[in-house]
Amino acid sequence: MVKTKKTPSRTKFEASHPVISARLPIETRDKLLLNLEKAGMSLADAFKVLAEELDLQIKPIEEVKKAGFEQGKNIYGVSYRCYVCGKPKLITSLEEKIVAGKFLTEHGWGHDKCLEQPRES
Repeated sequence: MVKTKKTPSRTKFEASHPVISARLPIETRDKLLLNLEKAGMSLADAFKVLAEELDLQIKPIEEVKKAGFEQGKNIYGVSYRCYVCGKPKLITSLEEKIVAGKFLTEHGWGHDKCLEQPRES
């Protein structure tokens, strides 16, 4: 058997398009090939679609952390308007939390169930 030398373009193509292989049970392989035929797709087309789908589903960890922080801030964060500029200021320092707690207590805020009960004098 005579080996023919690959052309430079063939070598470049193979380098930029590596082979992917996998071992599947014969039933799974047959089902995959049948479904690809019905869809008019090649196996390469299916891998391209899968790569795009996974890319859409897998987000970078920093993006997920930021989204989680924003969601938590929107649900649990307490803010007030700045006295000087009027922009919202998130309560984060211990001092602000203590002052806010005192203010709410002094102005009659409490648990819903506690507020429904008659106050003892």
